Parts: sequence; structure tokens; C-alpha cells
Amino acid sequence: MREAVTTARRIVVKIGSSSLTTADGGLDAGRVDALADVLAAAARAGREVVLVSSGAIAAGLAPLGIPRRPRDLATQQAAASVGQGLLIGRYAAAFARHGLTVGQVLLTADDVTRRAHYRNAYRTLRKLLDLGAVPIVNENDTVATDEIRFGDNDRLAALVAALVDADLLVLLSDVDALYTGDPRKPGASRVDEVRAEADLAGVAVGGAGRAGVGTGGMVTKVEAARIATGFGIPVVLTSAPNAADALAGEPVGTLFHRMSHRPTARLFWLAHATSPRGRLHLDPGAVQAVVARRKSLLPAGITAVDGVFTAGDPVDLVDTSGAPVARGLVNYDAVELPALLGRSTGDLAAELGPGYEREVVHRDDLVLL
Repeated sequence: MREAVTTARRIVVKIGSSSLTTADGGLDAGRVDALADVLAAAARAGREVVLVSSGAIAAGLAPLGIPRRPRDLATQQAAASVGQGLLIGRYAAAFARHGLTVGQVLLTADDVTRRAHYRNAYRTLRKLLDLGAVPIVNENDTVATDEIRFGDNDRLAALVAALVDADLLVLLSDVDALYTGDPRKPGASRVDEVRAEADLAGVAVGGAGRAGVGTGGMVTKVEAARIATGFGIPVVLTSAPNAADALAGEPVGTLFHRMSHRPTARLFWLAHATSPRGRLHLDPGAVQAVVARRKSLLPAGITAVDGVFTAGDPVDLVDTSGAPVARGLVNYDAVELPALLGRSTGDLAAELGPGYEREVVHRDDLVLL
């Protein structure tokens, strides 16, 4: 038995579209009910459960007479508009059979990348759990743009797991584990456990599931596992029919072991839940100061600025080859910085006033990548 699983009290479970729908795109009531049965049993056992569920777009295809997942954004959003109500209604009925109430939480990228929204999302999820409800999280696909093209809610699930300080993340799909290659082809072997990055050497993580309904593949699930384990959360990757065994600690699927120490929530948020609005190019001395000596970034060490951002936005700090070495919250607007580059804070303060003696990125607002 997997002790990391059996001792987990707060669990985030993510399920993909292809595990919830029929071949023609409609919701499969039997699959939804089966998942609800498993999660309700976990709730009855005293565990807190958060469900991250894909399927809104897929569920809306059949009612609208759309034969396959559309490519254009407007049709995707229309399908999501129809399908999201069907999806949450089906879940509400399935969990009601066990006396449980569900709460719908629709998120966009801003809700997990902007700090104030991030806190609001946490408070909502925490209150739902305190009230004994099962939060059901999905991306708000009716208004999302880039989010719709993202990997099938896998990264969202990892961020939600960190947001609620979960003890376990379970990723359910239509593939029963991580394999060294496409499991439909000869020669692919199952990866039972991942303890370090070296265990993924030689693993091909292309898509291996049912095409045409979902958008994710193994690559997004492995990346989600990296994010969650980096926050100290173990991850089990398996298929939806194995959900009960996975939550019971049986050796099904692939177990990604957690790292030994959790970073601070603030630095984790900065590294994984933000998208950079620009880039600051550093000279070699500044790279050494930021990376090796963990110093704040000053104007003197910046050679160029890319992007449009305002004070407080996340930006990437890149070395002379353009590779990101850190991410931080910038203290100046993009339009202010070019006039400050290469100059000492003392000179700037003397010429422009004491307000210009501050760091461009303070070390407390900076995380190494």
C-alpha cells in the first residue's frame, strides 16, 4: 500500500474529457456516476475532496449537433456554454445520491496568476470544504481564450492542489499509467514510480488517449506532476476505472513522489502560477548576483527591457543568451526602465529623487527558475 496516498486527508482529483464522455461527445452518465461514487466514499471516510473536471466543451458537442471538437474559438465557447450546465447538473445529481452538495468554481488564468484573485479563489474553495460541499473546478471556457488551448486542465489541477494545500493529486485519464512510449505499440513498458527527474529519462510523453474529445496528452500530465511534486504533493496518474484503487493506496498507475520540502506559497505562486509580462536582460554580473548570491536586481545590471508591464507585474530575468534564470515582481513600469538602465541607484536618487533608489526587483519578490 502507498502510505503517501492512504495518509492523504485533502485530495484533488482531476478527470479528463475523454473519461467522461461517449465517443460522439455527449456526457456518459454511467461514468459520471461511477466517479461520484468513488469520491463520495472518500468524503464519507473523512477526506476532503476537490474535483477538477474537464468536459464542458465535449458535453456541449452532441446537443449542438457538432460531430467533433471544433477548431474555432467561438464554437468552442458556444459548446462550453451549453456543456458546462449539463456537466455540473449531472454531477449535482450524481453526488446528491450520496447526500452531498457540489459547488461550481469556474476559473480563468487571471484567477491563478493574479495574487488578489488567487487569494479569493482559495477563500471560496476553503469555505466550500468547511461547509461539507464538493468543489468542482473547471476553466471558464465560455470566456477563456488561451486557456481553452491549454493542456486539458492538468496544470490547473496542479495549481489548485497547491492552492488548497492538498496532500495528494490524482490525475485520471483514459491511460492507466505513464509508459516509456505509446502503450498501444509493442515495446512500451509501464513506469510504476517516479522519484526524480532521472526516472523520466527516455520516456516519450506524446498523446496516447482517445482523440477528438480532449486536448491534453501525457506531456501535460507529466508537467502537472512536476509542478505538484515541487510543492511537496505526491501525484498518482492512472485511468478513471482505477480511481477507487488509486485512492485506497493500491499500486495502480504511476506514483510521482513528492520533493522533501515545500517552498513558500508565495514563491511557488510566482514560479508556477504567473505568466511573465516582459523580460529584463541581465549582464553577467547581475546574473551572478541574482542567481549565486541571491541579491536584489538593480538598474545597473540590466542591459535591455522587453514587453509591456506595470509595477507589480511578473517579469522574467534572462541571461546574455536569453534564457530565463529567475522571475520576479517588478517595481517599475516598462516605460520608466530604459532611462534607468546601467545606472547606480545612488546616481538615480541624486538626480531623480529618493523614490528611484529602490530595486528593480527585490530579492523577496524573486524566485530562481
